Amino acid sequence: MSIATRKGDQGETDLLFGCRLAKSHPRVHALGAVDELNAALGPLRIAALREETQTIVPQVQRWLITLMGELATPPGEETRYAETHSDRILADKVEWLDGHVETLEKGGAMKFKGWALPGEAGVMSGAYADLARVACRRAERSVIDLVGTGDEVPNPEIIRFLNRLSDLLWLLARWEERTAAGED
Repeated sequence: MSIATRKGDQGETDLLFGCRLAKSHPRVHALGAVDELNAALGPLRIAALREETQTIVPQVQRWLITLMGELATPPGEETRYAETHSDRILADKVEWLDGHVETLEKGGAMKFKGWALPGEAGVMSGAYADLARVACRRAERSVIDLVGTGDEVPNPEIIRFLNRLSDLLWLLARWEERTAAGED
């Protein structure tokens, strides 16, 4: 089977369970934004200076695939999805992110003067974390854009997860910069 199915040549794409949507549909935009976030985490995963970052990022990437599965589930098909996909974005994953936020804040990642200027420290891993952070905020906004449209994602933990992840990525950027500067 080829990657080039040609099924999207008319401007539509598949969701799960045979549902097709226009590639310009807000749900498809949300899926694309999460996919971009996952791709943006790749360079951070490679360039990370901290062992903790090297552990956090791959786990988050796996969960983003889970999140994309939930987004790719057409409204009304959530039970059907749950029958074959046991992993979901739930409060435990948000709490996991919260735990890392707390650890980084206690570890001094919040020590900065004024606004953080991405890339100013000359640390690639910090700059990659900032790029992933803005991709995360875009993904979060795209999911929020579905609210009130009749096409919203019924799992409120997805928005909480993306919000907390963007906080964590901001802290990881500062932490990576501090590590490169020999401050940790």
